Amino acid sequence: MSIVIASPAALADAIGQSATGDWLEVGQERITAFAETTEDRQWIHVDAERAAAGPFGATIAHGYLTLSLLPHLTAGLLEVDGTAMVVNYGLDKVRFLQPVPAGSRVRAHTEIASVEETAQGYRVGMTTTVELEGASRPALVAETLALFFPA
Repeated sequence: MSIVIASPAALADAIGQSATGDWLEVGQERITAFAETTEDRQWIHVDAERAAAGPFGATIAHGYLTLSLLPHLTAGLLEVDGTAMVVNYGLDKVRFLQPVPAGSRVRAHTEIASVEETAQGYRVGMTTTVELEGASRPALVAETLALFFPA
C-alpha cells in the first residue's frame, strides 16, 4: 500500500507514514550487467565457481547495485497529487548491512522522516530499508532526500 498525499503542502502531515513495495529478484544477469557498466568485476560478483567457495557461498550483488535499485523499489510508494516533478536531492547516510546473494529477492520499506519547505518546493527526507527475503537483517538502510516541485 502506498502513501497518498493530497498536495506537496500536506507532506509535513505525513511524517511517520510508511509503505512497503514489491519483491524484486536480483539475478546474476543483472549483477553481471552492473559489473560491466561500472567496471567493477570483482570475483565475488561475477565468478560463480570461486564465489561458491568464498565467504558468502555465492556471488553477491554490488552494494551500489542494491542502492541503484532504490528508484525502482520505491516507485509508487509515495504519491503526491499536485506535483509537477520530483528530483533526487541526495543521500545523508547509507549503510550496507548484509550481502544480497544472486537470485535472492529484495523489497523497499520507506518512511517519511522529515519535510522542509524550500524556495523551490518541499525537501522530503525518507528512511528506506531494503529488506532481503528470508533474512533477519536488512541488506541496506539509506536516508534519502527528494525535492517535490508543486504544479
